[in-house]
Amino acid sequence: MRDPSSLPGWLAARILVIRPDVMVVDKPPGLPLDPGRGGNASLADWLPLLQLGKRHLPQPAHRLDTDTAGCLVLGRTKPALAALGALFAERRAGKTYWAVVTGRPGAPGGTLDAPLRKVSTAAAGWRMEAHPAGQPARTAWRLLGASGDGALSWLELRPETGRTHQLRVHCALLGCPILGDPLYAPARPGKGAAMHLLARSISLPLDPPLAATAPVPPAMAAAFARCGAAGEASGPAGDVTKV
Repeated sequence: MRDPSSLPGWLAARILVIRPDVMVVDKPPGLPLDPGRGGNASLADWLPLLQLGKRHLPQPAHRLDTDTAGCLVLGRTKPALAALGALFAERRAGKTYWAVVTGRPGAPGGTLDAPLRKVSTAAAGWRMEAHPAGQPARTAWRLLGASGDGALSWLELRPETGRTHQLRVHCALLGCPILGDPLYAPARPGKGAAMHLLARSISLPLDPPLAATAPVPPAMAAAFARCGAAGEASGPAGDVTKV
């Protein structure tokens, strides 16, 4: 395995865990996984550098929304990618998210069970909505802190299923949409405002077991600090780099 220290400093700082078969990177907010129109930066731009002597490019074993930051698992070999895919499909990956949401929930925690389905209109495009005919979606949540004025809350979210936009919709159903959510918050933020959703940690029952934790991005640090997370270290600068 080629030494990760050969990577540019900004990219080396994004590697949370690296093993011969698997790596975990700290994805910044605003970085899509797939190339889009216009040549904007995406995770695909990073993959040739992250190959580090392997025969194949590393590939994501699961999905994170463009606006979600934090732990992203990559398979570095085809057998590893297949094994990781099975772990995520069987819901054996332990995923913990942190979010800053607007308002304060009416309880210290609970489990939100609300099936989700995709809807689309010509005027507004597509989004997810809660509907009895949707796919099962369950999220366990816990209140970790709140701002003194009650305007913001810090939640721990543990998805028991992996539906598209699940945490974003479930927080909105809780009456506390994620701060900066461009789609599900009633008052949409200005251009460039960060959505305050962090894939905080991941654990995988591999041999040996794998665990990784992502730091709070600088763009989210002030809001988390208002809610009592001031002691949490911030990660690398959140700008998206094209290589």
